[in-house]
This record gives sequence, structure tokens and C-alpha cells, in this order.
Amino acid sequence: MPNDDDMVLVISNAPDLLLAKRIAHVVVEEGLAACVNLGAPMLSIYTWKGQVEGAEEVPMWFKTTQARLDTLMRAITRMHPYEVPEIIAVPVTASAAPYRDWVRAQTAPRETSQ
Repeated sequence: MPNDDDMVLVISNAPDLLLAKRIAHVVVEEGLAACVNLGAPMLSIYTWKGQVEGAEEVPMWFKTTQARLDTLMRAITRMHPYEVPEIIAVPVTASAAPYRDWVRAQTAPRETSQ
């Protein structure tokens, strides 16, 4: 059973760099991910509704914690134009302790001012 502070790598993609940047900015600003890496556009080949298709996509890698995973996945889905966006969560089994601590600190629930 995963712990809330376990680190998770979430993999997704976007149809273009502008949307990828927007998604990354929003989820980091909201504390749902500590960091999002955007890769160079790549060609994805897949079957959709019975047809083999290809599309250029921008890969995205989100670093978060188990506690923030569901909310992060909902945020990506909300901002994503695809009917079925790729969102894959992979548990991080090892990482440098200072990096892990930084991810945890960046994604910790924030105090709300009243």
C-alpha cells in the first residue's frame, strides 16, 4: 500500500507546446507537481476508433506525491483536449533524498490565508 508521501512520476503528453506549457504552469502553481519536464515533440502512432493514426505530441513528465496524484490527474484531464488523454502514474522506487524531500515540500498542502 503506497504512503501519501511516496514520490510518483506521471507521464502524459499534449498536442502542442503551448498547451503543454499551460498545463505545466498551472499544476506547478497549484502545488500538484513539484516539476514538469516537457520534451521535444515526437510522433505517436496509435489506433483510435478502428483507424491507425499518427500525431505529433509533446511529452510531459510530472513529479508529484501519492497524496496529490488523483488531484493532478483530474487537473490534467480538465485542461486536456483529448477525449482519452494518456495519463500514466509510475511509482518512484528510489531517488536522491534531497530531491525526494524537495518534491514532497513543493507538493505539500498549502496554508490558506483568511
